[in-house]
Amino acid sequence: MIPFSIIVAVDLKNGIGKNGTLPWHLPDDLKHFKEITMQTEAPRKKNFVIMGRKTWESLPDKFKPLSGRINVVLTQNPEYPLPRGVLRVGDFAEAIDIVNSRQWVKQTESAFIIGGEAVFKSALESGLKFKIYLTQVLGDFQCDTFFPDFMKNSVSLYKSPEYFADHIRFFFTEYRQI
Repeated sequence: MIPFSIIVAVDLKNGIGKNGTLPWHLPDDLKHFKEITMQTEAPRKKNFVIMGRKTWESLPDKFKPLSGRINVVLTQNPEYPLPRGVLRVGDFAEAIDIVNSRQWVKQTESAFIIGGEAVFKSALESGLKFKIYLTQVLGDFQCDTFFPDFMKNSVSLYKSPEYFADHIRFFFTEYRQI
């Protein structure tokens, strides 16, 4: 089975978004996101990035689809327009099936759930155990979407030193669900 991970940035109240966008701009976090989601041990393999429709829509057009990765968008609208090569699934269970299908398993290494709130919730309720790459943004950004609580079933693996950008402090952490 292909390993699944979650990658997310949260504020001090587990906020992940506001008005359909990230409420902060942290170039080091964006670089970290790209490095983590593109990194593979086998040079010819790629990783999946799994996201909901709203997360897809929040990506700047010039970055759609996320290059060097296999993009999967969850939407219940079978007519929702997506560019060629972007996979459409109806729910998280179907995303698991696609990732682990014979068609993809030999050419992919990992799958990353990148948002949003409903997709994170479905993933955490799926019964799979995840590695969670979490950027902790030190502030309250009055978010309207949130990352579900996961701490009671997780152990901390890593915490980076603090970074500072645009008057915002943040650090990178990694957790493993138990």
